[in-house]
Amino acid sequence: MTIETEYDLEKLKVIGKIVAQTIKLMSDSMEVGMTTAELDSIGRKFLELNGARSAPELVYNFPGATCISVNEAVAHGVPDKTVLKAGDMINIDVSAELDGYFADSGSSFIIPPHTKMQKELLRATKQALNKSIEEVRNGVAINMIGKTIERHARKNGFTVIRDLGSHGVGRNIHEAPEFIAPYYDKNDKRILKDGMVITIEPFLSTGAEYIKQDKDGWTLKTDKKYLSAQFEHTMVITKKKPILITVCD
Repeated sequence: MTIETEYDLEKLKVIGKIVAQTIKLMSDSMEVGMTTAELDSIGRKFLELNGARSAPELVYNFPGATCISVNEAVAHGVPDKTVLKAGDMINIDVSAELDGYFADSGSSFIIPPHTKMQKELLRATKQALNKSIEEVRNGVAINMIGKTIERHARKNGFTVIRDLGSHGVGRNIHEAPEFIAPYYDKNDKRILKDGMVITIEPFLSTGAEYIKQDKDGWTLKTDKKYLSAQFEHTMVITKKKPILITVCD
């Protein structure tokens, strides 16, 4: 989507705030002994209370309101009877629709106690997102996003999940620009343009580079020996710094 009016921007900000608040509520509600289905129910109720609809459910018939991925599960985790335990790494990814506008965001968390590796992985992944956000503006090559993510991951001793990338959003959960690689793709000649709405969502790992689909047909995993983390924002490209949409304030 490309922003055409102030109305577009305001509508995106409304759904973006709801998405961000949903993630915060769910993360604040996590506790040992809770199932991922119970955690998903909290997110669903908040979305419904605000008049929003789950985008994965609406567009793809996903079996849950939100995606909750635990430990070796990287993305698209199906809420189920999985019980949260101390030390688990959990990713909450929320995308939702309101009045025809979509926003998408995600964050990774640890249920205490955490290991040094877990803490470093979260720190590095969040920094990769923030450094990428600093780079994007009108006229910048799209492949600079992946270049920044990959460089930061390597600098901190982590790998990137190469088959999960950023994407366009706004009028649908996934739209042009399509897959934005999390690594430097010299063949990608696309350019960021003023008003373009995209996500940036680095997935960093303790060693994995590719994912495999679980037998449930949805959950994307790595081998159990690896952990991965993701942080994601929806934003609008401008001539200066981007406008972050998926924020609470």
